Amino acid sequence: MFKIFSDTNSKSKKIKSFLIKNLINKKLKPNLSIVIGGDGFMLKTLKKNKNNSRNFYGINSGNYGFLMNKFSKNKTIKNLSKAKMISISPLEMKVVTKNKVSKKYLAINEVSILRQSRQAASLEVISGKKYIIKNLISDGILVSTPAGSTAYNMSVYGPILSLNSKKLSISPISAFRPRRWKGKIISDKSVIQIKNLNSKKRPVSAVADNIEIRNAKKIIIKTNKKIKFNLLHDTNKSLQKKIQIEQLRKEIN
Repeated sequence: MFKIFSDTNSKSKKIKSFLIKNLINKKLKPNLSIVIGGDGFMLKTLKKNKNNSRNFYGINSGNYGFLMNKFSKNKTIKNLSKAKMISISPLEMKVVTKNKVSKKYLAINEVSILRQSRQAASLEVISGKKYIIKNLISDGILVSTPAGSTAYNMSVYGPILSLNSKKLSISPISAFRPRRWKGKIISDKSVIQIKNLNSKKRPVSAVADNIEIRNAKKIIIKTNKKIKFNLLHDTNKSLQKKIQIEQLRKEIN
């Protein structure tokens, strides 16, 4: 039996009503969940259902909707039965603040470390036992998954990663020192530690997609391979193909 998760805007409600009427007695993929909304609503729905082995088909009723499929009264029903699946794993973020260690938060797109005062952040980044950078003076830093590499990561001129790359992107946000540091691509098996070198004078926030922890002193980030989100996409507009299009656009620009 399929499930429908819908945002509350009027467009989402109309699409939901159409699907309920037209999916009765249709042969659909097992454990199908249809998510109607934008990318933000999809991320929220995936995290709420992280322990369910369901297949998520997104229908865009928001703006860009990179993780979503386009709705069509003539094609969506047929596309649902033919959709292809790709599995992605999220990042897991744990934050040490002055008084405690946070619980673990998931990030499907990225973990971003952001200055929370008028002064630039001073950050140390380590992968395993190796320094990525000893002292980055910047507005912050961003760790992105391949699925999130076309989101905030691309806006800060980070690299676009193929879904099968098994890599993570570490990108600076408005780097001041060293000015020309472009970041680094590392294995998705890496455990990344980001330390605030001056937490009293230069406080930072740690954000996992849309969950913010303020006054972070140390942030530990790794890929949670135990969690797999199964995303369904129309055969001619897969998530991998969308990423390839963005890679091509970036090269042209």
